[in-house]
Amino acid sequence: MALQERPVQMPEPVGKLTADAPLAPLLWFKSGGPAEFLFEPKDAADLAAFLGGLSPAMPVMALGLGSNLIVRDGGVPGVVVRLGKAFGKVAQLDAVTVRCGGGASGIAVSSAARDAGISGLEFLRGIPGTVGGFVRMNGGAYGREVADILVEADVVLRSGELVTLPVQALGYTYRHSELPEGCVVVGATFRGVPGEKLAIQAEMDRIAAAREESQPLRTKTGGSTFKNPDGHKAWALIDAAGCRGLKLGGAQVSEKHTNFLINTGDATSADIEALGEEVRRRVKAHSGVTLEWEIQRVGDAA
Repeated sequence: MALQERPVQMPEPVGKLTADAPLAPLLWFKSGGPAEFLFEPKDAADLAAFLGGLSPAMPVMALGLGSNLIVRDGGVPGVVVRLGKAFGKVAQLDAVTVRCGGGASGIAVSSAARDAGISGLEFLRGIPGTVGGFVRMNGGAYGREVADILVEADVVLRSGELVTLPVQALGYTYRHSELPEGCVVVGATFRGVPGEKLAIQAEMDRIAAAREESQPLRTKTGGSTFKNPDGHKAWALIDAAGCRGLKLGGAQVSEKHTNFLINTGDATSADIEALGEEVRRRVKAHSGVTLEWEIQRVGDAA
């Protein structure tokens, strides 16, 4: 069903609710259609009340910094929830623990941990997303992942219930959790170990430099496109299949890092997704390995 076709009764939120809201400006790829509704809640209570009063048939999706995401050109039916500044805070709980809002960036969390002398969270500097996104996806980089540091997550369920889930309840595997559909992560508690601030900063600098050197950070991209298959690196399989620099419409496989797709300027989301599928086809034909998407693909085709 096209956006805005069905009659909709929406709860009255405290925060901002926008119909037919453009999403492309909020996404790293800068492509894709609008959200049927974009909701920016005032706080967790506002989000809980809104979801609790929303028809159970209405789809709900959370949006973080807009990385790791392809929004298809027909847009996203239902409600897209975007957590604003109220969800971006990071506070130290004790000598090794920080509590973070679901909208806090990986850079903000790792920097706050550094200032508190907490080591073990430096890898979050290399994850281009928010707490809500990398808690849901068990985000990781440079040999560590969220499952290694998460104590518990605060989640607003699709029903509107606000619950706190221990890490054991999230069913973490590689780049995957068992968080239920339509829920929104509004906070998380992370635990590291005591560390020296200078050493922590040095590790964060190393990660930042490694990303800058190896990844096309200054292009319209979405982050790592495919998961690393067991025993393989996705980029190496893609390179071996002859896909470096491969183009389709306005989309291209990065010359700098082949597990990144880029929008060269005028790519549609259909171009980007089709290029990804062509890469999967060529890798399967060359090596017999089936690549799995790491980037999330949501919404309707144009």
